Amino acid sequence: MTTGVERVPTGAATAPAFDAERVRADFPLLGRSMRGKSLVYLDNAATSQKPRHVIDAIHRFYETLNANVHRGVYQLSEEATTAYEWGRAMVARYLNAPSPAEVVFVRGATEGINLVASAFGRSRLEAGDEVLVTAMEHHSNIVPWQLVCEERGAKLRVLPMDTRGALVLDHLPGLLTKRTKIVAVVHVSNSLGTINDVQTIITAAHERGIPVLVDGAQAAPHGPVDVQALDCDFYAVSGHKMFGPTGIGALYGKRALLEALPPYQGGGEMIASVTFEKTTYAPLPMKFEAGTPNIEGAVGLGAAVDYLRGLDWTAVATHERDLLAYAESRLREIPGVRLIGTAPTKASVVSFVLEGVHPHDIGTIADQDGVAIRTGHHCTQPVMDFFGVPATARASFTFYNTRDDVDRLAASVWKARELFGA
Repeated sequence: MTTGVERVPTGAATAPAFDAERVRADFPLLGRSMRGKSLVYLDNAATSQKPRHVIDAIHRFYETLNANVHRGVYQLSEEATTAYEWGRAMVARYLNAPSPAEVVFVRGATEGINLVASAFGRSRLEAGDEVLVTAMEHHSNIVPWQLVCEERGAKLRVLPMDTRGALVLDHLPGLLTKRTKIVAVVHVSNSLGTINDVQTIITAAHERGIPVLVDGAQAAPHGPVDVQALDCDFYAVSGHKMFGPTGIGALYGKRALLEALPPYQGGGEMIASVTFEKTTYAPLPMKFEAGTPNIEGAVGLGAAVDYLRGLDWTAVATHERDLLAYAESRLREIPGVRLIGTAPTKASVVSFVLEGVHPHDIGTIADQDGVAIRTGHHCTQPVMDFFGVPATARASFTFYNTRDDVDRLAASVWKARELFGA
């Protein structure tokens, strides 16, 4: 098991050690043409493409297993329940959770964070308490905490970062006080690619008895995560970023904490008994899964994990580091390009601006060339404010991308410079 993404400094490009062309054949959409050119998909941090293994699993579910889960005594319902719980068991294995009961299905990392913010905030936060986040959080790990802080009279505090896009961990001890009730930190920044030393943050917080939630939406797609090794209290992931369907994700939580928190939502499925006087709740994880769940999503996410577990993650890490180093090198060749996010440990995400050219214009030119990249603030407006830019262009790579994809991107940026630049 790994802790999600290998913490290796970026450096000189090395020869690829992964057969990306073979893997690409597993992803039907990558064979599409776009505007008369072969598609280059470089928006993996927003959502990843889906392998045939996942597509077929969802198709089979609706063709042979479709029934509601947990409630029926008939065989079809029992088979659907088995498939649904198989998905949970696969996620638990990928995260190295002690038990599938500690894995709650949610709509994505956003809902997982909202679940913790709401349930923890209602039961643990009081006026004057503090919640510590970092300067590079996605809005999904800022806004839920702001909402609960406003409701409870608590305060949001922020661990700063430096101009490379690395957290200033020297400030951490001074921000962890008797008033700090929880720390919420992103494992890998979606807009900078920074791989945060969450282990150090968790250890420092636990020394003071403070629980830690980790936003793992961008880390889990880059390799299995070991929540027991990290010793995090909560870990949230999104299925669609790790090659599964949209509308499904998972929240890992330590059993004792999940059992102590109140339910996030009420309804069917999550109850043990209901009277007009009192309701008692089902055991974990059902306590947090009100209503009919996203059954096909759980099956598809299980299939995605099954696919990911078949990859050689040492070779994948080498390949993705090579793509990152090569992309940064090619972009630096272009006059006027400024990389945003140059931390010493990064995942395969490159954000950049081009002097005199709006990122949206870069994205439009790239699209005309069949290259899909993301432009905007990437739901990290405080990050953009820190670097003094309204937006960036972002290329995010995964194991099915190649150096040829990088070359296509670089050619589009050169073209944008010629058309719009100084």
